[in-house]
Amino acid sequence: MAEIQFPATLKTIRKILVVGPAWIGDMMMAHTLFQLLKQRNPHVQIDVLASGWTRQLLIRMPEIHQAIDMPIGHGSLAFAERRAQGKELAAHHYDQAILLPNSFKSAFIPFFANIPLRTGWRGEMRYGLLNDIRVLDKKCFPLMVQRYAALALPGNSAPLTEFPYPRLTVDKNQRPQLLTKFALQMNRPLLIICPGAEYGPAKRWPEHYFAEVADEKIRAGWQVWLMGSAKDREVTDAIRKLLLDDEREHCFNLAGSTNLGEAIDLMDCADAVLSNDSGLMHVAAALQKPLAVIYGSTSPEHTPPLAERVTIISKKIECAPCFERECPKVHHKCLRDLMPQQVLDALDALIPQPLHPVAN
Repeated sequence: MAEIQFPATLKTIRKILVVGPAWIGDMMMAHTLFQLLKQRNPHVQIDVLASGWTRQLLIRMPEIHQAIDMPIGHGSLAFAERRAQGKELAAHHYDQAILLPNSFKSAFIPFFANIPLRTGWRGEMRYGLLNDIRVLDKKCFPLMVQRYAALALPGNSAPLTEFPYPRLTVDKNQRPQLLTKFALQMNRPLLIICPGAEYGPAKRWPEHYFAEVADEKIRAGWQVWLMGSAKDREVTDAIRKLLLDDEREHCFNLAGSTNLGEAIDLMDCADAVLSNDSGLMHVAAALQKPLAVIYGSTSPEHTPPLAERVTIISKKIECAPCFERECPKVHHKCLRDLMPQQVLDALDALIPQPLHPVAN
């Protein structure tokens, strides 16, 4: 991308506190903002205040100086606790705060930290709490990553059409230890399947379709790792049970067994990833893995995977995208009419041939 020219006043900002988003996918998109802040001033210190479960993402972003845990639960007002944390952070003498959540309560901590420049979208009418307040035109900023990136620029700047993609750094020296811990081997090409979606069932492709893809890849000499959170374990168990006994030897169910850091480092082993629209989809994109993504009730026009080797798979029907957690019409046609062969064809087109040889 072309180098962005930043005003001199922005270049003099030396310490920034970013109030980060709560979701994995949103935090991945925030990495574009962090990269732009470093382009603006390579010596700037960026600290991120966010939920503890995103720490494993932040420590893999070299632009971040410090990840500060937000001890207050997502959705909780906890005014006294936010005021106390703001007073504590005042000792850091930040020059600027950048708020990525749009909630009213997210602006309390930077306000009580006496940070002189407090930047964010207007959101829930945060006049007074923010003093560099932006009014969002969703048509001008259709992508979430554009909205984050804009906060690195002056308020009158045009939306960026080119920007650095999120990237995660992985210590490959940790790989042998992880493979041993989870009894895994790299003796076959690896497809990682992420069949969960925190948002709801309207984003989840049917289990038996995932099983058909796994069956075809295993019979073609691949292995399959199923990944996700503990909440996805029921789905991943169902996929593995649908395979033949001899195929299960090459299908490993890791959902709920790894922490996020381990999941990131294991995903870096993949030759290809198949995912619903989910947080792990954004992780796979940031690891630059060949990635096939299935969209049902949602759309890539707002939060697409940001990588070069990506195929979006969706079914164009009248009611999609509806952006609902549950299918309002109960038929789930946007997902049920999307056949496994279409996904297999997409994976084959993504993956360079031949891959490393299969061990006997």
